Amino acid sequence: MTDLIQSAPEFELIFLGCGTSTGVPMIGCECEVCLSLDPRNQRTRPSVLLRTPRGNILIDTSPEMRLQILRERPGPVHAIIYTHGHADHLFGLDDSRLFARALGGKPVPVYCEADVEALIRNVFSYAFVDETKRFPSGGVPRLTLHNIEPYKPFDVIGYEVIPMRLDHGKFKVLGFRFGDLAYCTDVSRISEESIAQLQDLDVLILDSLRFEKHPTHFSLPESLAMIEKLQPRRAFLTHLSHSFDYQAVSATLPPNVQLAHDGLRVTWPGMKTNLITDISTMVPDINNHAEDKPATVA
Repeated sequence: MTDLIQSAPEFELIFLGCGTSTGVPMIGCECEVCLSLDPRNQRTRPSVLLRTPRGNILIDTSPEMRLQILRERPGPVHAIIYTHGHADHLFGLDDSRLFARALGGKPVPVYCEADVEALIRNVFSYAFVDETKRFPSGGVPRLTLHNIEPYKPFDVIGYEVIPMRLDHGKFKVLGFRFGDLAYCTDVSRISEESIAQLQDLDVLILDSLRFEKHPTHFSLPESLAMIEKLQPRRAFLTHLSHSFDYQAVSATLPPNVQLAHDGLRVTWPGMKTNLITDISTMVPDINNHAEDKPATVA
C-alpha cells in the first residue's frame, strides 16, 4: 500500500463491540465468563469505528450502538459501512438519526451491498417516506445509500476502501481493507481471491467465535491457522463468545495475536487517499470531540 496519510489525530480503530450475536454475558447463562467482573469479558455486539484526520467511519450499527458511541465519545460519524445485514450488525441504525445534526443536517452516506440496502429500506422504511423526510433533523435517520461490490474499491470521505467477499456459512458477507488494516468479522471461509487482498497487513481483525468448529464462524484454531497463513504484523480476534475468558485465553496466544475487548484502541499507519474527492466539507478537526482512552495498542 502506498500514499498513506499520516497526520494528527493518528489513524485509530476503536472496538465498539467484540462480542458474538448474543453478547457476553449471555441471557440465562451463569458460566464463569458470564459472571466475570473483568470488563474485558463483557462484550457488546460487534462493531468498530475508524478515526481518521478526515472524519470517523463506522463499521456496522450494532443493537448497542448508542451505548457504544456514548461510552467511547469518538465525535461525529461521517459515514457508515456494512459488512452484512444480520441483526447484530444492523439493528442499531435507528440511533443514527442524530448523526446528521453534526453534519449540518446532511444525510449520512451509507455503503452496503444491494441486499443490505433492500433490508434497510424494509426494516427502517419510515426513514424513506416523503412525510418523515420533512421531519426536523434527529426525528428519523437521514441516509444516502450507496451500493458496493466485492473487489471494487470505493471512496469514503476521501479514502480508498477495498471490499472483499467472505463466506459466513451459507451467507455471503464483506470484509474490508483500509490501507494496511483489514476487518474480517463473521467468516467461516476466505477464498483465495480474498486471501490475495489480505497480504502485507499491519493489522488483521478476524472472527474467532469459540474453541470448537462452528458452521458460520471461524473457531480459535481456524483463526490462528489463517493468521499464520497471512502473516500480519498484528492480529486481533473479535466476535467472541462466552467460551473465552480474556485472561486465560490471552495467555495461550502467539505474541502477535490478541483478543479484542470493548473499548480497545488500535493505531495503524493509514489509508490510501482518493485525490479526486472534494474534502472541503469534511470536519477538519475531530480532536475536540474525543477523549483519550488508556487502552491503546500501537
